[in-house]
Amino acid sequence: MLDFLKVSTACCRKLARDRGGNFALATAIMLPLLIIAGGGTVDASSAYFERNRIQGRLDAAVLAAAGQSDSAKRFVTAAGFMPAVSGGSGENPLVVTNNSDGSVTGTYTYVAQNSFLGIVGLDNFRLVVTATAIAAGKSGGGSNSAGAACIRVLANTSQAVLINSGANVKSENCGVDVLSTSNPAFIMNAGAKIETPRFCVKGTNYIKNGGTLSNLKTGCAAVGDPYAGKMPEPVLPAKCETSGVPSGSTFTLKPGMHCDVTFNGSPKITFLPGLHIIKGRMIINSGATVNAEGVTFYFPDVYSEIRANGGLTFNASAPLSGIYGGILMFEATGNASNNSNKQQYIFNGSVGETLNGIIYLPNRNVTYNSKTNQTSRINMVVNTMIMNSSNWSIEPYEGGSSSTQPGSGSGASAVRLMN
Repeated sequence: MLDFLKVSTACCRKLARDRGGNFALATAIMLPLLIIAGGGTVDASSAYFERNRIQGRLDAAVLAAAGQSDSAKRFVTAAGFMPAVSGGSGENPLVVTNNSDGSVTGTYTYVAQNSFLGIVGLDNFRLVVTATAIAAGKSGGGSNSAGAACIRVLANTSQAVLINSGANVKSENCGVDVLSTSNPAFIMNAGAKIETPRFCVKGTNYIKNGGTLSNLKTGCAAVGDPYAGKMPEPVLPAKCETSGVPSGSTFTLKPGMHCDVTFNGSPKITFLPGLHIIKGRMIINSGATVNAEGVTFYFPDVYSEIRANGGLTFNASAPLSGIYGGILMFEATGNASNNSNKQQYIFNGSVGETLNGIIYLPNRNVTYNSKTNQTSRINMVVNTMIMNSSNWSIEPYEGGSSSTQPGSGSGASAVRLMN
């Protein structure tokens, strides 16, 4: 019996060793496959997120292009919304087609590089996105040059607009409305250039110390606030998504409330699509890059703001639909004490800034210092405005929901995406 037990024990040990060897061999075979599968999931998820981001930009691009009555300008208009990257093999990544029904189709090719799948020869995903938009009900005859404004300055105060030397503002289709009747309603200094279809001032007194100011009209029927009472103010969340001084160089911010945040260094900050409530001051240091596609920024009081310390690249576009469709930035106006306490707001991009959407800051004395080589498409309402040394190309924003569009606006009764 004892000999039998010894033999049995030896056999079991040998069997265990054999199974252990088989497991080690199986693990050696499967581990690379598991790594590839896991890494592939990461690469595919990254490509999916990138495709959605590019799709949002292309949707905005064709909406803006469809609003152009001159078909020759549609490609240039759409190109201003898209990232300047190659589609591969020297090809132009953006193709804009003018269709027979008046619609515009954009096709964009983007190459997303893979981090893991390259080990099996799949270096990238070639993403192709398309979008089509159409503008219906054109009012024709250059209604924009006759009556539309994409900047409205509401304050009835002396020097409601100050245009300093070096300011350079250009637009083909939208003007500036100044509601002040004070003396002087605006001041313009030498070395500035404002080239818009009209510069409409309700008052008749102003000071012009030089510079170029195209199409000035005084005693003009300047249009007031077209958005009063139309902005859906949210209830503040119970907690902050972001606060303090986060560490790192790359940040992805979820929709929610961000409270008194400072980003040091030269970070890359991405705001995910949705509503971002900026409570207190968000400070972004020089050299940062900010991307905010399909985003609405809300300021719950006049002391809340995004403050950039210069040298910033800032690209932001409003959602195309939903409760905040078309709204890029807006502030609380439902509180009387808030409305009576105007505060400064500084656009300080300096290196490059592209904004697309409605910017509703009627309680802010805005200073604009930014430069850009691309066109911002905005409808902006402010209390007062200072234009410092800047290079600012603007056109009307025509996207978003009908409830947030001004009644006398873009020259098209509807600009919409087509399935």
